Amino acid sequence: MDLTTAYLGLTLKSPLVASASPLNRQLENLRILQDCGAGAVVLPSVFEEQINREQEILDALIDHGSESYGEALSFFPAQTFASDTSNHLALVEQAAQTLAIPVIASLNGVTESGWIEYAQDLESAGAAAIELNVFFVPSDPAVCGSDVEKRYTDIVAAVAGEVDIPVSVKVGPYFSSPGHMAGQLVRAGARGLVLFNRFYEPDIDPATLSMQTSLELSHAHEMRLPLLWIGVLAGRSKASLAATTGVETADDVIKYLLAGADVVMTTSALLRHGPQYMRVLVDGLADWLTARGLSSPADIRGKLSHSNVGDPETYERANYIKVLQGFAQH
Repeated sequence: MDLTTAYLGLTLKSPLVASASPLNRQLENLRILQDCGAGAVVLPSVFEEQINREQEILDALIDHGSESYGEALSFFPAQTFASDTSNHLALVEQAAQTLAIPVIASLNGVTESGWIEYAQDLESAGAAAIELNVFFVPSDPAVCGSDVEKRYTDIVAAVAGEVDIPVSVKVGPYFSSPGHMAGQLVRAGARGLVLFNRFYEPDIDPATLSMQTSLELSHAHEMRLPLLWIGVLAGRSKASLAATTGVETADDVIKYLLAGADVVMTTSALLRHGPQYMRVLVDGLADWLTARGLSSPADIRGKLSHSNVGDPETYERANYIKVLQGFAQH
C-alpha cells in the first residue's frame, strides 16, 4: 500500500500528521511517531509573548551595571538565562537532523512584528515548513471583521515574505465567509490551511465566583464543522488542506480524506493513547483501502467534497431544512 501524500509541496510517507502537542517536545516521542507511520510532525508552538518576554529579560541583563564604575561596565551578570526559545530552536535542529520525515515548526502570535525574525531562525534550524497559529480574540467591540481579517493576512504576508520554506496557517471557523477568507490567506502567501483551530475558552465556577481555564481534548463529534469546510474548499482552493479536530479512529481519518483533506492531523488521540497510537491510525487507513481494492489515499481524496458529491445540497441550507423536517416526523 502506497500512502505517499503531497502537503505544502513536501512529500510525506502517509497523510497522518502529529500536530502540535506536549508529546512532541520529546525527541524520543518524535522517533516513535515516525516509526509508527506519521508523515510529518508539528512541534509545539512558540508564543509571541515568550519571545517578547525573553527579550525584555535579556535587555535588562545587558543593561545591568551600566551606571556602575568603569571597570564594571563590561561585566555581564553571572546568571544562567535558560531561554525557552533557544531550547525550542535546539529541538527543531535535533528533530530535523534525526528524523527522515518533515519537521514543521509552529508559531503562535497576534502581530506581524512579533516573530518574523524567529521564523527565519526556525528555517535556519532546519524546519521544513512553518505553521502559523493565529490566536486572536477580538474582545474590543470597536474592532470590525475586516480589521480581524487584515490582521491575519498581514501576519501571513509578513512571515511568508521572509522565509523560503512553505507557510501554512491554522485558523478558526468564525469568519463571516470562511471560503473567501481562505482565498485571502492564499493570496497573502499561505501554502496551506489547517482547519480548524480550537480556541480554548474560559469557564465560570459559581462556587468560587472565579474564572476557570482548562484544556479539554477534542472528541469525534467536533469534526463536523471542519469536515464541512474541508469539503467546500477541496478542489476550489489552491492551498493544501489539513484537517484537524476530532480524529480518534481510522474512520475519522477516512472521512476527512473523502471530504478532500490532503493530510489529517491528530493531537487528542495521541495524548489519550500515546504516540504508538499513530500506528493504529495508519494501519487502519491502509487496511480500509486494501479491503476495497484501492491503492492509495489519492483514490478517495475529495470523492465526497462539495464539488464531487452527487447531491451538493448535503453541504447547504436545503439539507438543514431536510434534517429538521425529518427530526420532526420522528
